[in-house]
Amino acid sequence: MATVYFYTLYERIWHWLQAALILLLVLTGLEVHLPGTVRVFGFAGAINVHNVLGFILIGNAFLAFFYHLSTGKIRQYLPEPKDFVSLAIKQALYYARGIFRGEPHPVEKDPDRKLNPLQKITYLAILNILLPLQMITGLLIWGAQRWPGAVQAVGGLRPLAFVHSVGAWIFFAFVVMHIYLTTTGRTPLSNMKEMIFGWGETHGK
Repeated sequence: MATVYFYTLYERIWHWLQAALILLLVLTGLEVHLPGTVRVFGFAGAINVHNVLGFILIGNAFLAFFYHLSTGKIRQYLPEPKDFVSLAIKQALYYARGIFRGEPHPVEKDPDRKLNPLQKITYLAILNILLPLQMITGLLIWGAQRWPGAVQAVGGLRPLAFVHSVGAWIFFAFVVMHIYLTTTGRTPLSNMKEMIFGWGETHGK
């Protein structure tokens, strides 16, 4: 085993801030849709908090994009053509049965390759489809009074709210699955410790 530095301070701050924002956005969104059932900030307060959190999420997303692009770390999220399909199948089989048999991970994690093929596909979809969709629909809902023409061009507030709500539930489901998968490292808490302290262990080459 070798002790290596997996995550920079910025990556860890971004990760935990993003997680907190998503969970709080889901909570405030629930209060907006179910004001009689969920009572935390109050209806008006939930709307205001939701809007502020949404703009912070957008700012955090753009900062993360600039960071990953300028440092070259964006390559971590791009699938590698070589053996991609075979490795993705092996990873899927590991999640389906290998993990319950105590088999080793088919893709060894290291600082230059933190994501397995299935994670890369998932993050590409989240970052390039779901997150922009949430940002655009959220901005249009927030700016419905400012840009009525744009809102009507996409069918009005009702379909916008529906798409935004579905996206929120997909995000929530992703967070739940993400939390579960953090327990599938060398030990149930090893991945969590890496994202808190930055350091982790890997097999030496």
